[in-house]
Amino acid sequence: MDSEALRKYSALHPKPAGLTLQYGTAGFRTQAEQLDHIVFRMGLLAVLRSRAVAATIGIMVTASHNPEEDNGVKLVDPLGEMLHPSWEEYATQLANAEEQELQKVITEICQKAAVNLHKDASVFIGRDTRPSSKKLSQSVIDGIQVLGGQYHDYGLVTTPQLHYMVCCQNTQGQYGKATLEGYYEKLSKAFMELIKQSQCSGESQKHLKIDCANGIGALKLSEMKPYFPQEVLIHIYNDGTKEKLNHLCGADFVKVHQKPPGGLDMKPNERCCSFDGDADRIVYYFKDTAGHFHLIDGDKIATLISIFLKELLAKVKQNFKMAVVQTAYANGNSTRYLQETLKVPVHCVKTGVKHLHHKAQEFDVGVYFEANGHGTVLFSKAAETKIRQLVKEEKDDEKREAAKMLENMIDLINQTVGDAVSDMLVIEAILALKGLTVQQWDALYTDLPNRLLKVQVADRRVIDTTDAERRALTPPGLQEKIDALVRKYKLSRAFVRPSGTEDVVRIYAEADTQENADALAHEVSLAVFHLAGGKGAPPQP
Repeated sequence: MDSEALRKYSALHPKPAGLTLQYGTAGFRTQAEQLDHIVFRMGLLAVLRSRAVAATIGIMVTASHNPEEDNGVKLVDPLGEMLHPSWEEYATQLANAEEQELQKVITEICQKAAVNLHKDASVFIGRDTRPSSKKLSQSVIDGIQVLGGQYHDYGLVTTPQLHYMVCCQNTQGQYGKATLEGYYEKLSKAFMELIKQSQCSGESQKHLKIDCANGIGALKLSEMKPYFPQEVLIHIYNDGTKEKLNHLCGADFVKVHQKPPGGLDMKPNERCCSFDGDADRIVYYFKDTAGHFHLIDGDKIATLISIFLKELLAKVKQNFKMAVVQTAYANGNSTRYLQETLKVPVHCVKTGVKHLHHKAQEFDVGVYFEANGHGTVLFSKAAETKIRQLVKEEKDDEKREAAKMLENMIDLINQTVGDAVSDMLVIEAILALKGLTVQQWDALYTDLPNRLLKVQVADRRVIDTTDAERRALTPPGLQEKIDALVRKYKLSRAFVRPSGTEDVVRIYAEADTQENADALAHEVSLAVFHLAGGKGAPPQP
């Protein structure tokens, strides 16, 4: 390690005094002007990680659905998955080290993680469309070069595209070609193969309006358009040419505010969807003839995909184990529908994509979506191999056709991470194949009315939870209070959990009517305020 070069470059990316940040599920995220030293140091860390695992590592510069002034950075592990938890700690240590400690911290990481500094290192870089992203990715490159790593800069890509490239590279092309063309070709080919089977549906069924959150999704969808047949009519809105990223638009805005985005005019019964800022989440919605807004969130997306996959799995007659993985935020009626009507096992895990992904890997077919629209489907190696074998060798027509559809689904789904473009194509293919309108999809079940609130507290760590965050262990008396409140309302449940990023406690409540859900959420927020050290004035109804 050239300590002189490290000192010189580190001085060009100085750490602001007194700033400490934590690497979480979303990597590091904060105001863009505070990130320069962080991204430089993540360039260093990516080289160390690459040498430790002898594989290419990804670095994505994005802050997803945050406002345009923010930015962030996260690392991608060899198979396109999120950074290993033990390395999240190293990331936090390296980011918060004082200038003069930097070399010492790097040496410590190398010792703890058995990093051979003489090995080759390779890093893939991607960035979103924020004004600050180009300069920050240049700082990443500085970090990679100081430690002698090789890099490939993909420039502007969606987050899932970078995850995809990293996986392709480290599977020696088995997962696909590590280029944007490779991504577009693989997805469009699988999509076209799938919809070949669909009966021609009416003209209106072919139109889809997409709100791209004024982000990278618009650029990449436009690039992908030539790969689609004429029948696919996608109309891009909020393409970033006029308004600010994520401002009054995007999947997060639509989900939180339960209303359509600005910049997209909706006519009754038109099918619409929204991506988030880095295109790893998607939600669908429409307005009915009475003008009511209907949101189709991650729970309903998981349900649609599960119905389709379950039918195909039944036809291939293999003993594949399928399950859906949710968090406590999943609507109670989605869980009921999956378990009771579809007879699909449902597992609940802690909030955070890494927990969902990890659990989904336990099954032959693991479907996971967060209610916010981030999700995908994982197929076990054994299931994938068997399905591809059936396509080649199965004599029975029905079995072979079902296997062929499953094979195309495997190729269409980005198994590394939630991917709005891939998920959109999966949904569009299923709707076309099943001849479903967006209204029929929405009518599978009715969401229970619910309410999300948050309460400011002095220290979020006073709340400790168990049972996939559905029960509070501390402070004493809180869970008993919640249980008593829940008993007052029909079809109700409520839980509280500390935020992963700020000193607030998040509250979720659902009940038989919106009025009751609101009342329950408010009463629980008062209990949290009084028992968990609330700050400021007590919550108002």
